[in-house]
Amino acid sequence: MNDFRGRTIDRPVDGAVIGAVIGAAGEDGAVHVLLREALRRELPAARALRRELHAMPCVSGEEGPTRALVLDALPAGTAEHVAGTGAVLRVGGPGPAVGVRGELDALPLAERTRVPWAATGGAMHACGHDVHLAAVVALARTLDRLGADPPLLVVLQPREEGFPSGASDVVGSGALHRHQVRAMVGAHVQPLLEEGTVACVPGPVNASSDEFRVVVRGVEGHAAYPHLTRDPVVAMAQVIVTAQQVVSRAADPMAPTVVTFGTVNAGTAPNAVPGEAVARGTLRAMSEARRQELHERFTQVVEDVARACGCVAEVTILPGEPVLVNDPGLAVRAAALLREQGRAVDGELRSCGADDFSHYASVAPSLMMFVGVDTAAGLHSTDFLPGDTAVDAVAESLLAGYLAAAHPRARIPPTTAAGSPSTTGTGIADGTTPNL
Repeated sequence: MNDFRGRTIDRPVDGAVIGAVIGAAGEDGAVHVLLREALRRELPAARALRRELHAMPCVSGEEGPTRALVLDALPAGTAEHVAGTGAVLRVGGPGPAVGVRGELDALPLAERTRVPWAATGGAMHACGHDVHLAAVVALARTLDRLGADPPLLVVLQPREEGFPSGASDVVGSGALHRHQVRAMVGAHVQPLLEEGTVACVPGPVNASSDEFRVVVRGVEGHAAYPHLTRDPVVAMAQVIVTAQQVVSRAADPMAPTVVTFGTVNAGTAPNAVPGEAVARGTLRAMSEARRQELHERFTQVVEDVARACGCVAEVTILPGEPVLVNDPGLAVRAAALLREQGRAVDGELRSCGADDFSHYASVAPSLMMFVGVDTAAGLHSTDFLPGDTAVDAVAESLLAGYLAAAHPRARIPPTTAAGSPSTTGTGIADGTTPNL
């Protein structure tokens, strides 16, 4: 049972103490020590909450029970329902807030971990969202205990795994604007990293992700008389092979680019040439400029190859997630704070994976960190199960992100694993107030 429920939060420290100590954080880091000790007292209950969440997963669009459980564990306050099955909850007083995201949804997978608290209903938390939510609750209760200054806005986001994007809908709801969110912070478990290592990388860290649908239309007929047909299957095969050259010959080798065909369908009979072939897949790029170039070049190649085969191609591109770009100032400050915690910090990890957290980065300076966990199974695997200590690591990472956003002018060590901090930037990176 979750130890949070029914528990009164003690507030032994005056509500203004965080703001007061943050003012001196650049000198002695006292606020970091204070908050870390308070956070540690919340972690045992957070681990228990993680197991409870893991046992009752809800898929995208059906997150109501998960939202209710998490809201019950958060500090008392007025929750505002957003994006259908999501919610935001403010911790602290008025003024610009720091947002922290927790994803509510699970995946439609049958869990195979066999732990006593495994999910049994055909859905499971195979992407660590149970860990993320428990860590967000621990941070929120810590800041509520000490008096959050600046305030924290807990964003319980639905549909990170589904469509339409929950993050896009949260942004569209105006909740970030109403709460004057000065920065957004998130953390995601990542089994590619060593356990406890945190990747805190400035700039682009995840790719844009757009889905395409290609329909190649030809002339159907008997398979024994191919000269009387225009075969869309052969044309589609040529399209798939030639489209790979968009990556190898049309894209800058220094700019990560992905063209992947995931499904191909055509025909119903082995002795007939069908009238059309349909393929679907994904396009990914690490900058918005490259994203647009990729769309144009891919469309041109598909249409031209189909035409060369005597067929006609129709290309539809469904826009998905934008590039996820970490604010440089936030990343550098958070990395320094993580090192103070004794955490190993990775300054290199980027991938062509995608996360709709990128929608927050389009309206506020944002930071997404990746936290190494102790599991051999990969994300979205039916065996994926990080240990309970993952809650601790994610919670400490979120705390570092909060402090990095809370005090933009904090002193940063002259050198970090992510490189020497830049003296220039925009928004919260250089201490100015962002326009939301």
